[in-house]
Amino acid sequence: MGFYADRLARALNLLAALSLKYSLTAFDAARRFAVSLSGQLLVMTFGFILIVEAVILIPSLAADQERWLDDTMRRAEIASQAIDTSVENTVSKQMSSQLLSSANVLYLAIEDGSRNYRLFDPNTVVPNQVMQLRRPRNNPIDDLRYLWAPWKTLMGAPNRLIHVQAPPTVRSGQLIEIVVRAEPLRQVLKSSLLNMLRVSLGISFAAGVLVFAALSGFIVRPIRRLTKVIQTFRSNPEDPKLKAAHSHRRDEIGQIERELASMQEEVRNSLRSRARLAALGQAVSKINHDLRNMLTSAQMASDRLSAVSDDPTVAKALPRLERALDRALSLATNVLTYGKSDEHAPQIQIVNLKDLAEAAAEDAGLGMTAQAPETVKFSLKASKGFHLEADPEQLHRLLVNLMRNARQAIELQPNRKAKGRITVTALKTADEVLLLVADNGPGIPEKIREKLFQPFTSSLTPGGSGLGLAIARELAQIHGGDVRLAATGAGGTTFEIKLPLKG
Repeated sequence: MGFYADRLARALNLLAALSLKYSLTAFDAARRFAVSLSGQLLVMTFGFILIVEAVILIPSLAADQERWLDDTMRRAEIASQAIDTSVENTVSKQMSSQLLSSANVLYLAIEDGSRNYRLFDPNTVVPNQVMQLRRPRNNPIDDLRYLWAPWKTLMGAPNRLIHVQAPPTVRSGQLIEIVVRAEPLRQVLKSSLLNMLRVSLGISFAAGVLVFAALSGFIVRPIRRLTKVIQTFRSNPEDPKLKAAHSHRRDEIGQIERELASMQEEVRNSLRSRARLAALGQAVSKINHDLRNMLTSAQMASDRLSAVSDDPTVAKALPRLERALDRALSLATNVLTYGKSDEHAPQIQIVNLKDLAEAAAEDAGLGMTAQAPETVKFSLKASKGFHLEADPEQLHRLLVNLMRNARQAIELQPNRKAKGRITVTALKTADEVLLLVADNGPGIPEKIREKLFQPFTSSLTPGGSGLGLAIARELAQIHGGDVRLAATGAGGTTFEIKLPLKG
C-alpha cells in the first residue's frame, strides 16, 4: 500500500506541476495577445459592434413599449364601444369591471364632443403625469423622453401605474385616456431586452470574428511579416539575401513593402561605401609617413629653387607651388579623410576675400583673366577690401570644393558653346556674411537634389567620390554657418554660404 500511495503522490505532484506550468504559459500567451495588435484589434472590433448594437437596441426597446401601449389603447377603444350600444349610454358596475378587465386597464375615459365616458376601478388613483401617444415628436426633448420611457419602466417600482392619452383610431371621439399597470409592460420589455441582447451578442461575436479575420489577414499578418524582416535585417544589414517580400499590393501595405526594400538597399550601399572609406583611411594612415617625407623634400626643393632662381616665370609659379605643398603637408599630417577623422576647430583670422578667392579659383583650375586659356573663367563681385573672419585654410577648401564641382559640371556638359563662368558674390548683413557661388552650368538633376549634401550620392563626375559638397557643408557648419542650394536650373546653379559675424 505504501508503494502505491507514494506513486500516487508523485503522480499528483507531477500533475500539479504540469497544470501550473501550462496555466502560466497560457496566461502569458493571453497577456501577450491582449497587448498585441491582434488582441487590441479584436477588443476594438467587439467594442465597436456592441456600440452599434446598443444604438439599435435603445430605439427598438422604445418602439416595443409604444407598440404595447398602442395595442392596449386599441383594446380599450374596442371595449368602450359597448357603452355606445347600452341604454342611455350607461353600464352596470359588473359590466364596467368586465370591460376594464377585457382591455387590461384600470381606468378608461373618452371625450366625444359633449359626451364624456369614464370607467374606472374605485381603488385606482390616476397619476398626474401623462404620457402622450400617437402624437408627432417635434423637438429633441420629445425624442429623449421617447427613448428614456422604456428604461423608466424597467427601473420603476412594481406597483407603478402609467397614465396614457391618445386620439382614438378605432372609434369616434376626440381623446381617450387609460391607466395601466406597469408590471406587465415591464415583463414584456425585460423579455424583449434579453432577446435583443442575446441576438446582439451573437451578431457581435459573429461579425467580430469575421471582421477580425479579415483585418488580421489583410493588415496584421503583413505587419508581422514586415516586423520580422526589419528585426532580421537589423541583426545583419549587409546580407543581400534579406529583402522585404513584395506582395504586389497597391495599398499602403504594398507601399511600405516597397519603401522598406528601397531603404534596405540604400543602407547596404551606404555601409559598403563606409566600409570602403574605412579601408581607404587605413591605407592612407599606413602611407602617411612616407608621403609626408616626400612632401617635405618637395618643400625643401621649392625653397632652394626660390633662393637661387631669378627666372620671372619661376618666381610667379613658386607661390602657388608653395601653397599647394603647405596644404598637402597639412592634409597628410592630419590624415583628413572624410568619416575617418574630424575637422579641427577653426582658427579664426581676418581674411581678405579677394586674395583667398583668387587662390581658391587657381587651385580649382579656373581662369583669372579673359585671356587665360582655361575654359571656365572666374570673377569676384565684392566691395573693395572686403574681409571676413574665418579659418583661411578651411574657407579656402570650402570654396575650392564648390568651384571645382562647378567647373567639372561645365566642362562635362555636352555640346556646350558658351564660355563657362563662375562668380563669387560677397554681402554682409547685420549678423552674417553671405557668399554666393554661381555658375552658368547645366544645373543639378532633380533626382539628386534631396541627397545633394550626403556623401557618395551627389557626384556626377566620372571617378568622383561625391564628397565635395558634404565636406563643404561640414567646413561651413564648424564655423557656425551652413551651405545650401539657393537655385538651380538650365541657366546655372547658385550655392549660398552663410558665415556668422564674429563681432
